[in-house]
Parts: sequence; C-alpha cells; structure tokens
Amino acid sequence: MLRFMPVGDSMTIGSAGEHTWRHRMWQHLCTTYGGPFTLVGPREALYDKAADAPTSYAYADPGFPRAHLAGWGEGWLHMAPLIGEAVRKHRADVLLVSLGLIDLGFYTNAEQTAENVHAFVAEARAANPRIRMVLLPVIPNVRAQADPPFAEQVDRFNELLAKAVADLDEPASPILLASVPESYDVHTDTYDGTHPSASGEHKLAEAFAEAMWQGWGVGGEYVP
Repeated sequence: MLRFMPVGDSMTIGSAGEHTWRHRMWQHLCTTYGGPFTLVGPREALYDKAADAPTSYAYADPGFPRAHLAGWGEGWLHMAPLIGEAVRKHRADVLLVSLGLIDLGFYTNAEQTAENVHAFVAEARAANPRIRMVLLPVIPNVRAQADPPFAEQVDRFNELLAKAVADLDEPASPILLASVPESYDVHTDTYDGTHPSASGEHKLAEAFAEAMWQGWGVGGEYVP
C-alpha cells in the first residue's frame, strides 16, 4: 500500500466544514491510482476558527481518510523537527508538502527558509531512505500583491526551493517540484486572499497530481 502524507500550514489543514486540497487529492487518487493507497500522519483535526485551535472534525466528507501533518501557522521551521518521527511512525512513502508562506511572513527570510527545507529533507530521509517528496512553491497570495518586499522574498525563496529540489533529488529518494496552475487567482481561488476556496483546493491538488503523473507515472491527469 502506498502511503501519502500531506504536510503543510493553514492551507493544508483547512478549517471546519472545508473539503481541503487533501480531500480533492484523495478523490483524484481514488479514480486514477490502480493500487491500494491511504493518507497517513500524526494529526487528523481541522482548524476551528471560533476556538482558535485545531479541534474540529467537521469535515465536509466524513468518509475521507483525514490523517495529515499540517498546522495553522506552521512552516518549514516547525515541520523540520517533526517530520522524521512522523515518517518513521506512520511509514510514509510519499510526502506532499505545501509550506513557506508562514515562514517568510513571520519567522525566516528566504535563505533561512531554504536551510530549513534542507533540514526537512535530511530528517525525512533519515527516517525512510526511499521516501519520495513533492514540494509546492509558495503560491500566489494577497500579501505578496500588496507588499513588494514580501513579494521579493517569496520570489527568492521559490528560486531557492527549485535549486534545492535540483540539488537534493536522487534516484533512491526522488523529489519533484510542483507547479501551481497559471490560472490560480487569489480573487477567485481563495476566500480571503490566502486560503483556498473550492476551486483553489482543486488547483492545489492538481499541482501535486500533475507532478506525480508527469514525474513518476503515479495516478493520472487531474480532472476536477
């Protein structure tokens, strides 16, 4: 059985009542992947905005396998120390990672964030030398549109992330760089300029799905 672990921040954990891109990805794999698979991770909750805590289990689809390693307000800085144990304990085969916006917005600059990417990859491989990873760049967001210095940091980090993928990719433990569809629009694909709406969820799932299909022949072409 192929074991996928979604790793991310608020855009990955989602909040009460949302489907999340994790759910869209699961639906995609259910129809395109020919073998057994599941989603794994040490966490299951959605974020409850009223409680300001990850305490909700009000998924739009209660039959969805909801395991993940994602947290509201968490980034590469926070996940690098956690990923080794999560991979080891939950026997993950593939990591689907969407991180970076929180780091650049509150904690680290582009270069420091890239260092945490390297640490994350090293810890994941220490736990499973054959782990596969798909990494998503920082996606379009309203702050980058309104804050030129922040936009520069996003662009710089995305360049460093692409370089890290090229440098760290290896046959035994391959890494892919996903590409957000060019049609992604913060006005229509998010509900607040950052967090994905239903259409945004599909486009983030598509980014991961297309990377795996084109890079590894896993799954198939994404059809919302």
